[in-house]
Amino acid sequence: MKKSIAILMSSVLALSLMTSCGGSKNDDKENGSQNKNTKNEEQLQKEEDVTLRVLAGQSTTDAGTEDMIDAALAEKYPHIKLEWECVDWGNDFQPKMQVYMQSELPDIMIGKAQDVSTYGSLGLLADLEGKPYMDEVLDAAKPGVSLDGKIYGLTYNAQYQGVYYNRDMFKENGWEIPDTHEELQAIIDDCHAKGITPFASHMVDTWSIGNVTMQFAVNEVFRDTPDWGDKFRAGEVNFSDSEEYKHCYEYNKLIYDNTWSDQTFSMEQTACDAKMVQGEAAMKVSGSWSIQNFLDIDENFDFGVFPFPNQTGDSKLLFEPNITFMASADSEHLDAIDKVFEVITGDKDLALEIYNYTKTAPMIKDVTPTFPNPSQSDIDKYAENDRIQDVNLGNNQLQWGGFQEENAKDIAEYLQGNISLEEALAAADARRENSKS
Repeated sequence: MKKSIAILMSSVLALSLMTSCGGSKNDDKENGSQNKNTKNEEQLQKEEDVTLRVLAGQSTTDAGTEDMIDAALAEKYPHIKLEWECVDWGNDFQPKMQVYMQSELPDIMIGKAQDVSTYGSLGLLADLEGKPYMDEVLDAAKPGVSLDGKIYGLTYNAQYQGVYYNRDMFKENGWEIPDTHEELQAIIDDCHAKGITPFASHMVDTWSIGNVTMQFAVNEVFRDTPDWGDKFRAGEVNFSDSEEYKHCYEYNKLIYDNTWSDQTFSMEQTACDAKMVQGEAAMKVSGSWSIQNFLDIDENFDFGVFPFPNQTGDSKLLFEPNITFMASADSEHLDAIDKVFEVITGDKDLALEIYNYTKTAPMIKDVTPTFPNPSQSDIDKYAENDRIQDVNLGNNQLQWGGFQEENAKDIAEYLQGNISLEEALAAADARRENSKS
């Protein structure tokens, strides 16, 4: 009997141990999952908090994208915080960079692809060549941010530039898309005959004058002389004796003579775009940064785009790589920067959100914007006929800060009659040394 009782007690004890320690297979799985989650949380807690300084030179479409990036980063790497300094790219980015170059650069800089040529050549930018996240970037976006076989920028999106036009107005008046100046002038003349302002323009914005002048130059100057900027620095060519650059300055005069001359030097972009949408002008030389304004004002506004005609009638539609991320070569947090860039390139939901918000073309793979773009059919047509060109052909040779920007100010003086055309061209020659850092 004692032996039987002992066996029975042993069995009960064994069963009790199985119930309390082993449990069911489902319990094992749940406990394992809980342990794993606890371990992940502990790992995240062990990650050292990092704050990265960011200087963001923004176009008019970009304000607000910093909040989207913050939200996506917090979800994957909550220990990394971004301290943003957002400035206007056209007016303030270059001066800010000059100041920081005398002290310490921010960890991350957001400018345009052309900035890579300026600051990468000074050894200020970290090499991104071979980083896994660069595989997510379209191959077409890499040459413009490469120097000596290395990649120094992450190009995120692009904007198309040309003459945006009111498609309904063109149809109603029987105007065909012009390829030559004679055809463009015929539309301008018909506009005046019918009481229509040919061009919407906001020349109070120096960046706008500089932008459209480079649009003209890529199709007029760099078309036949792709290294014109290099030749200019070598003293082989000049603005003053270049008939092609003279035409580019005169095209600004063509727009000024056919816009609201009493308002263009006091009107900013948003008001100008509104007038375009409201049918107060037929055309606007601009970029796809205007699309956001167009559709905010009237989501049904129908517009297209064509390249501003050059003297030979074979202009190409231009695209400009826009938001471009750069890292300081001297940052103490390059690993954390890599994680930020990993989120920026790998989070496709974030990319779609930014592209739809900024109304821009993607430079990240496997993302198709869903925002309505009536001008897309025109873009596709020019692309199919090999009539598109990267505007950085000129921008990479003639830098913005200290050169194109200053030239634009001279053009504004010329348009307002304060200096002559010859004086404006000569002023560009006088700052030859500033054309490239």
